[in-house]
Amino acid sequence: MAQQECIIKTNGLTKRYGEKTAVDHLDLTVYKGEIFGLLGPNGAGKTTTTLMLTGLTEPTEGTAFIGGIDCIRNPMEVKKSVGYMPDNVGFYADMTGKENLRFTAALNGLDREAAESRIEELLERVGLSAAANQRVGTYSRGMRQRLGVADVLVKDPSVIIMDEPTLGIDPEGMRYLILLIHDLAKKEGRTILISSHQLYQIQQICDRVGLFVAGKLTACGTIEELAEQTREDDRFVTEIRIAGGDDGLVQILRGVDGVLSVGREDSRYIIGSERDITDALVDAVRENGYSIVSLRPLGNDLDEIYRRYFEKSGGEKDEDRSGKFKTIFRKNR
Repeated sequence: MAQQECIIKTNGLTKRYGEKTAVDHLDLTVYKGEIFGLLGPNGAGKTTTTLMLTGLTEPTEGTAFIGGIDCIRNPMEVKKSVGYMPDNVGFYADMTGKENLRFTAALNGLDREAAESRIEELLERVGLSAAANQRVGTYSRGMRQRLGVADVLVKDPSVIIMDEPTLGIDPEGMRYLILLIHDLAKKEGRTILISSHQLYQIQQICDRVGLFVAGKLTACGTIEELAEQTREDDRFVTEIRIAGGDDGLVQILRGVDGVLSVGREDSRYIIGSERDITDALVDAVRENGYSIVSLRPLGNDLDEIYRRYFEKSGGEKDEDRSGKFKTIFRKNR
């Protein structure tokens, strides 16, 4: 297997504000073409990490490099190859989408003729060609986020840092944006770092995730790796939802080889087993005339993985009214 090219690299990166340690000796590696998710509640250290990576604040100790360039000593050089998209991109509402992109192109010193060609291409890329001459104040949240991607891409960065890119977007807009982010990494080789509390979306798109708790990177890896590391008492847990289930199915499931426990809540069955017996469970259900609505292993959901790591670290959740983790970033572009 070919060695992966490291794009973002930190060693012992630390930031203290008086006696408070916001980021505690962070060692992080993100590879070329990777979509990496940075997760954690408010105050966990993600914002401070982002500020240090973009050269907006100096670390107390440690180092940070993007594309081999020192983020602290050469922040302006880093900004040439890094695009940052905040959770609420600061466009001028009374200007059109195209005019806003022209403004960004001018700020980045692009030749006017070349900029026009690139802007047309980007608007088509993000599906906004038809709305290019509409004022941004009339755009939906999803449209603004897609324009935000175009805005970031104006200077053609090799690294993109996104803060809550899917927040507040309708399902169709979210699907479009997720596919766009995927293509930016997998088809164009850009490296993408995403900060988000929307764990389901992160699980859909990211190659690896890093879990932040109290300034420390508690865990880092693929969803499968993190699930395996936090599996409780080596027990596999599977959820099956049945159309018209009954207590008779409980006894059938208990008879499957390897099953340790079976619980039922209406049409939902939770099976504990000593190993992965998904195929055997499916066969037992179907052979006895029951119809499966859904089947999934529990413990591989990012929300559940995060909960287990958080509890191991003794942290307290910072939740909003919907129970989602809150993430607050300063709006720096």
